[in-house]
Amino acid sequence: MKLALFDLDHTLLPIDSDYAWGVFTSTIGWTDPVDFARRNDEFFAHYQAGTLDIHDYVRFATAAMRRHGAINSEAAHDHFMRTVVQPAIQPQALALVRQHQQAGDAVIIVTATNEFVTGPIAQAFGVPDLIAVELERDHSVGGSGWITGEIKGVPSFREGKVTRVAQWLARRQLDWAEVESTFYTDSINDLSLLENVTHPVATNPDARLRAIASARGWRILELF
Repeated sequence: MKLALFDLDHTLLPIDSDYAWGVFTSTIGWTDPVDFARRNDEFFAHYQAGTLDIHDYVRFATAAMRRHGAINSEAAHDHFMRTVVQPAIQPQALALVRQHQQAGDAVIIVTATNEFVTGPIAQAFGVPDLIAVELERDHSVGGSGWITGEIKGVPSFREGKVTRVAQWLARRQLDWAEVESTFYTDSINDLSLLENVTHPVATNPDARLRAIASARGWRILELF
């Protein structure tokens, strides 16, 4: 099997969908714009530095959705897709995904952004296989059935991406040695997965990943 793995934010998209969703919730009045922007910027800086506590971030990022409930959140996300995400999808990113699909590769988006935000984005790219941060839901007796702010299982973040892809392979009775894998990402946070694949591709890389890719002779792709 040939496997094409794609990070999402700043790799297939020229924006960070999680950060953009947070900004969007402020624009529609769900959060205080000044306080939310301050905390969102702090978390984003930790992400870029490789020091993010993913559990704290997910609690923060889902707080407004938890308050407003499933129906309102889904309606808001539809608006977010139309006004923010769809205009950001670039033809060259779509073409790269299609190139792998037409070659018969198994294509998966592997992202540290949660499944609520990224599920519709993966659909917009025509990718049915999505590995994202899964969200716990309240299935207690009399519970809401809506998200709790906690993460379900292993978060697909940093080394967790390796674990989650390995789980995907194991469900198909495969392991790393039985696939030829390519991984596209912009982020130093994804170094572990880059080191596990056959063909690492630093895509629109941040400065630290660019330096590592250059030193190791990895392919560097400027998609945007």
